[in-house]
Amino acid sequence: MFQLRIHGRGGQGVVTGAEMMSIAAFLGGRHAQAFPSFGSERTGAPVVAFCRMDDKEIRLREPIMQPDAIIIQDATLLHQVDVFGGLKKDGFILINTTRSFVELGLGEFVKGFKPDHLLTVPASELAMKHVGRPVPNVPLLGAFAALGGLISLDAVKKAIDEKFSGAVAKGNKAAAEEAYQIVMAQEEIAKEMQHA
Repeated sequence: MFQLRIHGRGGQGVVTGAEMMSIAAFLGGRHAQAFPSFGSERTGAPVVAFCRMDDKEIRLREPIMQPDAIIIQDATLLHQVDVFGGLKKDGFILINTTRSFVELGLGEFVKGFKPDHLLTVPASELAMKHVGRPVPNVPLLGAFAALGGLISLDAVKKAIDEKFSGAVAKGNKAAAEEAYQIVMAQEEIAKEMQHA
């Protein structure tokens, strides 16, 4: 079973992102579940959502305490909330930011992680460019599709079509596609650095 935790703020589409992730996993032939964990639902408050994927039926219902991957939709949460709690050392970290892990003050923390499991994507900028609103959830879905191979970009685009229509769907698919390409390029660089 692959377990994913998404951290963000109210209004950033955290819950919608987890739902669309589970739809994409389901469309790819996997069992999936997504659910939120709310404190206060006001805009800007920290929000957490969870997504599980497996090849067999999922019976677990509790929050994910030891995720295989973490998606951070808002880098300002890094020093406010324990976003990395329980993350496995071979886990994936995907952060919505234009800055590097070192620039974010995470250089020491990520030393034991695989370089190709640590990714940053300017998701808010991509959403602004393609959709006109800085909501990072869909570009991060596209980035995640490139990251672990658990969901395909094609399934992400189909999930977008199930959730949105018209120009919003078209813009979100373009944002997801560009984020996917950014991650593929980063992974190539990481592989070259490992073989150097």
